[in-house]
Amino acid sequence: MINLQGRLRWAVLSTLLVSQAATAQLATNIAMDPRAMALGNAVTADPPGISAIHFNPAGLAKLEGRRIDLQFLAADFALNSEFTAPPGYEVFGFSDDPVVCADPSDDGADYCREFKTGRSSVQGVSLYVPVIDEVVDLPPGPVGGGPLPAISIKPAGSKFTFANGIYAPMIAGFHRAPDDPGNFLGERVALERVTYLSPSLGWQINDRWSVGGSVGLSYMAISLQTDFRTPNELLGFARVLDEDICAPFRGESNIVLDIFLFGACGAEEGLDPFESLAKMDLTMEQRMSPTYNLGVLWEPSDNFAWGLVWQSEAKMNLKGKYTITYEDPTRDLLNSIGGSPTGAIALAVLGMPSFVPKEETGLLSMKLTYPAHLQTGIKYRFLPRWKVNMDLGWTDFSEWSAFNVKFDRSVAALGLARLLAPGVTQSSMSLPLGYESVWSLGMGLEWDFTDRLTLRLGYEPRASAIPDDKRSPLVPINEAVLYGLGLGYKWDRDSQVDVTFSYVHSKDSIPADTSCNANCSGLDNVVYNPYGGLDIKTEAEIMYFGFAYRTTW
Repeated sequence: MINLQGRLRWAVLSTLLVSQAATAQLATNIAMDPRAMALGNAVTADPPGISAIHFNPAGLAKLEGRRIDLQFLAADFALNSEFTAPPGYEVFGFSDDPVVCADPSDDGADYCREFKTGRSSVQGVSLYVPVIDEVVDLPPGPVGGGPLPAISIKPAGSKFTFANGIYAPMIAGFHRAPDDPGNFLGERVALERVTYLSPSLGWQINDRWSVGGSVGLSYMAISLQTDFRTPNELLGFARVLDEDICAPFRGESNIVLDIFLFGACGAEEGLDPFESLAKMDLTMEQRMSPTYNLGVLWEPSDNFAWGLVWQSEAKMNLKGKYTITYEDPTRDLLNSIGGSPTGAIALAVLGMPSFVPKEETGLLSMKLTYPAHLQTGIKYRFLPRWKVNMDLGWTDFSEWSAFNVKFDRSVAALGLARLLAPGVTQSSMSLPLGYESVWSLGMGLEWDFTDRLTLRLGYEPRASAIPDDKRSPLVPINEAVLYGLGLGYKWDRDSQVDVTFSYVHSKDSIPADTSCNANCSGLDNVVYNPYGGLDIKTEAEIMYFGFAYRTTW
């Protein structure tokens, strides 16, 4: 009971950080360029127009005159999770978890007679808007945006191409219904990285070699609103204390009860391992986060090309604020303990406050490295009208071996967390993750159906950087596959239209007690596990439509 507030603090941060990590690989390059999506993002040796700023700046050297790209994007998605109770499921003898139990809540039983499958789904897209400092929930259904502009200029007779564009290398967000069982790992989530300025240069060295570089100035934001619960043995004991031990002494306070029970029986409401303990609202951002891209392109013939791009890391110091609103049972118990002489002494020894307010606010910061990315690939025309692209990419998610968070002041509630886990102080904490750098493939096929119409297919299996013991339904991802389908049409001598439909699918299973970011049980799991002891299945589907108009100006 006494370490409850420390657990809540740890839960707040672990949920935030897992959201950033889990979302990253799924959301990367989902809405970058319609032609790239149609080719499974295998375009390092065949960069798509001015989007070469991102995919390989060396490709800018191939653009002649003054060009402009206008992109229009639309997407729809479904994120679903299922929670089931394995045989023998219980927490300190209790099994009436409303997430998986179909019994009426007022039947008076502390065990479940009939289990069900708890189902969670998102209702729509959420975006954080920095101007108003709010998360905006968009209605259900497809969401679109545009035009996203990009321009390039290559003076007549010059070997240099200058370019600039706006794009979103990573963007994701969702909201769930207030009574959704998935709200303990995010009722509302928004994650976005938007590059708003990208001065770029491509240099045509000779007929075979080109090089290029770009600098990206980006805005980064993370916003999370979530409920918290802790279905572990500690909270199970708290329920036994409330329902069995304290029941005969409810409302009483005397020296005997204080000595043996630390004043816990003075609480009007007791804790339940299956109920919400608190609600949290957190936002962190960095308004200018610079990166750079360097690329090289080798084209020894019209039928073959090789490209390489290095996208640098970005070291950020995200800053923001949080608000934790404690539920009444949480406050009643901790304030009752703090109101008794022996309870107050115990809390003081542990460095815990003797009074918990209804709401707690503060500032915090987190150093985060946006991981570097290396990608190389080839383009090969094996028939006059057929071309294949193949890419291999590496992302340095090993940078996320641990996340470090600092508070703007000493936080007494971290006192016990410091005793339970290394790397925790009164005003900072380190969350170990152990993520892994990954390699991923991408493949694309183009068929010039006519001189003006080109058909495209793409396939990109996305490896997961998240180890099996760190998976989470916050964003359902482990392995993912992207399928692309599109066409290009030469509108006239100077104009090109690209249309793309892409589908991303990810499916995962997290058996009970296998991931300590989701469903581990027991006293020693200080990392947040709101579905401790439950089996979890997740599935994500993203449908993307893109339209690009590329012309001269």
